[in-house]
Amino acid sequence: MKPTPIVIALLGATVLPAFAQNRDAAAPMDFQGRYIVSISDADMLASAYVNGQLGPREGTDALSVINLDGDPRDWAAVEVPASNSVAGPPAAVELSPDGRWAFVIETFTPRPEGDAPHAFADLRVGNTLTVIDLADPAAPVVAQTIEIPMRPDAVRMNAAGTILAVSFNPANGAGGETPLALFRFDAGTLSAITTPVIPDWPLDSGRLIDIDWHPTEDVVAMIDGNNNTVRFARITADLAVEPFGNVVDIERAPYRVEFTPDGNHVVINALYWGPDIAGTWIEAPRGTVMTVRMNAEGEGAEARHTYVSRVITGVSPEGLAVSPDGRWVATTNLERSYLPYDDPRVTYFSSITLARLDQATGQLSEVGTFNYDGILPEAAVFDNSGNFLAVANYDHFDDRIAGGSIDFWRIQADPLDLSNVQLVKTQESVPVTRGAHSMVIAR
Repeated sequence: MKPTPIVIALLGATVLPAFAQNRDAAAPMDFQGRYIVSISDADMLASAYVNGQLGPREGTDALSVINLDGDPRDWAAVEVPASNSVAGPPAAVELSPDGRWAFVIETFTPRPEGDAPHAFADLRVGNTLTVIDLADPAAPVVAQTIEIPMRPDAVRMNAAGTILAVSFNPANGAGGETPLALFRFDAGTLSAITTPVIPDWPLDSGRLIDIDWHPTEDVVAMIDGNNNTVRFARITADLAVEPFGNVVDIERAPYRVEFTPDGNHVVINALYWGPDIAGTWIEAPRGTVMTVRMNAEGEGAEARHTYVSRVITGVSPEGLAVSPDGRWVATTNLERSYLPYDDPRVTYFSSITLARLDQATGQLSEVGTFNYDGILPEAAVFDNSGNFLAVANYDHFDDRIAGGSIDFWRIQADPLDLSNVQLVKTQESVPVTRGAHSMVIAR
């Protein structure tokens, strides 16, 4: 005898798994960490890089904090004003190692007041460093604002949380005898500025575009974005710079530098921009990400640092992230997403390149480059597990969507073919002020 339709329906209900009956179910996203901090430049559309027109302002420059507790679908950003600019490397915000303090540099000042059309040329070179207290991440408070040399490029803090480094762009900026400033930091207060000379630094041509601190020692890696080199130095107790080892030639237009978690290598992205590229960067070829081994055992000139490995990325890989377990490297690639919509060269996509990293050898192997619908993604951070990635999305192609966003991605292997690894954009996305461009995570 055949069962009646009612019996069939009841049998079907008994074999459905619980999650399939729950309409509120979601794919797991165990993004681990305390909170994410990003900054947004509200003064310009991404297309201002090409046509010089800032477009309508959307709010004011802001620092955003996203608490990572609870259901990811409920995450939201709280914001506090903090002057900053996208016109520089995505290294304009830093956190103290304990996550208590955020530091924001101002590369260019906010646009003039008023509703009249404004151009990029209306922006003035900035010279402000803001310290923000995150004792309560849900209510960030500006604790200190000081003047620093003009046109800062990058801000980085040592592993002990006691020294803050700021680098400067010499183009109509700081000039002088050094592109570096150091501050002691204690109990929320910055000391007077120290401007140490970097021995043999090419003042006439160099640009200290980014700097990173070793994960356990007061050793720094410094990249010269103009001369395509990386060099290493120790910062002494009296805040002097003592170079050690050889200067390493690297690839064209390096932009960010990150030590691996074990401190044995640095990872560097290269944009391949230049005066011989149409539009300097608009028609750039695909970029690269590379590793350099630091010989920490060598002393002085005896230390020999070596170029190790590279992989090809998407076009203009401005953002760089290394997972805290040392397994992965990611670059966020602008492609040509920032061009005006009427420019036939525009790409209505950006991308992320994911590579495997062998910390022991420094070898990189490409997983893939993954396109998505977003504009000018300049920064990314891995979560504590290394299984997820947060990406700063400057703006949206749909102008009905206000602001930018912090989007969340999953690294996923096929359970039946573990060699098939994919980077997948999840549904989780947190709105922030338009212009998100630099980002860090409190672990």
